[in-house]
Amino acid sequence: MSRTIQITFDAHDPDALSTFWRDVLGYVHPGPPGVDLAPGADPLAAWDDFLEKAGVPEDERNSASALEDPEGVGPRLFFQRVPEDKVAKNRVHLDVRTASDLRGDERMAALEVECSRLVGLGGTRLKRFEPEPPTSIGFIVMADPEGNEFCLD
Repeated sequence: MSRTIQITFDAHDPDALSTFWRDVLGYVHPGPPGVDLAPGADPLAAWDDFLEKAGVPEDERNSASALEDPEGVGPRLFFQRVPEDKVAKNRVHLDVRTASDLRGDERMAALEVECSRLVGLGGTRLKRFEPEPPTSIGFIVMADPEGNEFCLD
């Protein structure tokens, strides 16, 4: 029997980090339980209203956030607030597959375009790895706004 997974990120600012990953992956923030969001409504604002009505103190309202694949295919992402800083390299990281079918200069150019977009969202470019056939087709290592490393692949 197969399983589904949820990927959990420790974060200082779950709302901001989930917004970054929402824009990277094209995911969506789900609305609060029992709340029908109007088209174009901001799910994070709806969550803030929901939590306020539930009596959750304002300083606790950014303790978690989640993202879902709007097509229902990819894993759910969960962001939880933690007090400690990231102190070492990730033991698991995401590969954001943006140019899987491309090779050579065309692939690296497509990765550079996506890298520029993600830097504009708050990501950091760390290092470019050139293609080394037959074992590597090239990739760019990046970090999200809280320092979690990921690869553009």
